[in-house]
Amino acid sequence: MDAFPFLAAGLARPVPQPDIAHHQQRRGFWLRTLHQWHWISSAVCLIGMLLFAITGITLNHASSIEAKPEVTHLTATLPAPLLGALGDRQQGNAPLPAATADWLGDEFSTRIGTHNAEWSDTEVYLSMPSPGADAWLSIDRATGAVEYERTQRGWISYFNDLHKGRNAGPAWGWFLDVFAVACLVFCITGLFLLYLHGRQRRMTWPMVGLGLLVPLLLALLFIH
Repeated sequence: MDAFPFLAAGLARPVPQPDIAHHQQRRGFWLRTLHQWHWISSAVCLIGMLLFAITGITLNHASSIEAKPEVTHLTATLPAPLLGALGDRQQGNAPLPAATADWLGDEFSTRIGTHNAEWSDTEVYLSMPSPGADAWLSIDRATGAVEYERTQRGWISYFNDLHKGRNAGPAWGWFLDVFAVACLVFCITGLFLLYLHGRQRRMTWPMVGLGLLVPLLLALLFIH
């Protein structure tokens, strides 16, 4: 218990009179510190928690939400110098040459980036999934004919994929990690604050227990 002096301060036990002021000061310090960490983490989490709460509902009812995918199909012919720049690679996975990727990006108004393409002796195929959308292009290595197709599934699908971290890239992955840590800080500081205020609020622990019991019973009784 000495490792957590702020918890000891909340226990109902007799305290010698000379130590009362010291315990009150220590309790006040931990209350101020926990409140500070709690409100800062809640501010960091606020927008993200709203996003994940709303998309949790839309994901849970995805089959009931109609989506009308918009499909764009375009064709072009790769200029001879760029076709030659593909080189002699026969198979494997590698990005397109930078000049070819820039030309395709301008031609189809999309961002090719450095995605790995699938190379064969007849075709170069590039898959470009993104949140709420799927896209691909293929290059005929003999003729230079290029096909490009993009399927856009709408904003709800876009935010649902962000919720899952699907094809969102490493930057979004880092955001999810930071957001998760902030949520942990928010919840843990909230738990300690509940402990410190629990003596004055008799329904604190029954409500916390209910929050544990309800999902536990649902998991045991209805999930098979």
